[in-house]
Amino acid sequence: MSSKITAKHILVDKKTLAEDLIEKINTGTRFEDLAKEYSTCPSRKKGGSLGEFGRGVMVKEFEKAAFALQKNQITQIPVKTKFGYHIIKRVR
Repeated sequence: MSSKITAKHILVDKKTLAEDLIEKINTGTRFEDLAKEYSTCPSRKKGGSLGEFGRGVMVKEFEKAAFALQKNQITQIPVKTKFGYHIIKRVR
């Protein structure tokens, strides 16, 4: 098993917005489209793509949530870090 994963995320300032976006994703809106529209991270230009990363690279709350996901799964509860609220999608 690889010690690296590939993930995307949407970063927003408000938990309520993150919860609304999770609901939109769950009802069929494309994750990448929402990332481009709402994310405050520069990765928004790439549909939220963070590429491949291993442990010890991201802040611990983000890392714990990202590595706990299965492939193509998204977090159903916004992940709070010092940067704001993340919706994370594990790609592989």
